[in-house]
Amino acid sequence: MKTIHKAKLMMGTVVDMKIVYNELTSREEMVLAMDRAFEVFRSVEQACSRFSADSELMKACLQSEIAVRISPLLYEPLHAALEMARMTEGRFDPTIGSIMEAHGFNRHYLTGGVIESRAAEHVSYQDVILDEQDRTLRLLKPIILDLGASAKGFAVDLASHELKKLDGAAGYVINAGGDLYAEGVNELELPWKVGIRHPIHLDHFIATTDISQAAVCTSGSYERKSPRTDGIHHLIVPSSKQSPNDWISCSVIAPYAMMADLYSTAAFVLGAEEGRRFIEDAELDGLLVTPGLQVVRIGGGIQ
Repeated sequence: MKTIHKAKLMMGTVVDMKIVYNELTSREEMVLAMDRAFEVFRSVEQACSRFSADSELMKACLQSEIAVRISPLLYEPLHAALEMARMTEGRFDPTIGSIMEAHGFNRHYLTGGVIESRAAEHVSYQDVILDEQDRTLRLLKPIILDLGASAKGFAVDLASHELKKLDGAAGYVINAGGDLYAEGVNELELPWKVGIRHPIHLDHFIATTDISQAAVCTSGSYERKSPRTDGIHHLIVPSSKQSPNDWISCSVIAPYAMMADLYSTAAFVLGAEEGRRFIEDAELDGLLVTPGLQVVRIGGGIQ
């Protein structure tokens, strides 16, 4: 077996891809497929970024009370985020963009440019109307949407679809800063062994899992802290505008990366008991870590 590996800075994180392929397949074919997969991330970022005034998302957010036709690259992650908002009765909510901006989560990771938007004070997912037939978005109030819990996972899933077309690939893994999908086998012809990062000792793993044809995504309070407000990280409860701290890390295994990302984020903001039941009711495997480093396993998928 041969391998090809490449990493790029995209969507505010390092996107890392590795393909395992057989001796009879050309390296050039693998390189071209990987380039197409990276292009998927670029396209999703252009559609869904909250940090660029030129993104499709931010342009749509400027047109409240008007039905705006949107591309599938924006529609799909937004639709999934709104479904999760309904499932959690608004404890998870993609209309949290203006709250994120107020806490300083508004600086572009490449340019350093700061975006400051105007939005209504009291908004919720119920103020967002998606028309499935016409693929239009209508905001009932001025709203800044945040798709941080769905867009990256969506990009991972689309990139996986590109790599899945390869006939000569025995397996591959796509890791976008904690949103990971693995297919097939590694170079030892075994399922991919994935480490769950320790939330305190970031160069160590707190757990591992062997996966194939599945995604594992982690949401944690240790990754992004507010530059303006003490005690606030990038996971925020809309009603209180505060960050929950029942967990410091929540990992979920699911068939798709966008699903795993949404469930890990939603479970984190739901809190200890409700978040745990939320993963259990979905019949997913998960791993939750408390501030005291107590590890709570759900299902048998993460050791």
